[in-house]
Amino acid sequence: MASLFDDLPQEALAEEIFTTLLSRPGVRIERIVSTGQATPADTPYDQPHDEWVLLLRGAAGLWIEGEGEMELKPGDHLLIPAHRRHRVTRTDLPTVWLAIHFA
Repeated sequence: MASLFDDLPQEALAEEIFTTLLSRPGVRIERIVSTGQATPADTPYDQPHDEWVLLLRGAAGLWIEGEGEMELKPGDHLLIPAHRRHRVTRTDLPTVWLAIHFA
């Protein structure tokens, strides 16, 4: 069994690292590792599916349309409904997320 904390970068990278842990019809579970990235304000995510996220390590700022910006710390989790625009406003080095995408 591999650990979600294996192979974490110790320096800032140009892009986040997305690793699919499990994929089945209707569900995808992935590990996301952020190293200081943020979503540009003019291009928020607008996904056609629900996403449940759990922050495992680090810290992040997350803006969700209709809710504003919130600070996330390890253990914080939330459901982002389909088509709810959202964006990451900041991340620490490294920040580890567990994301479950489902219909």
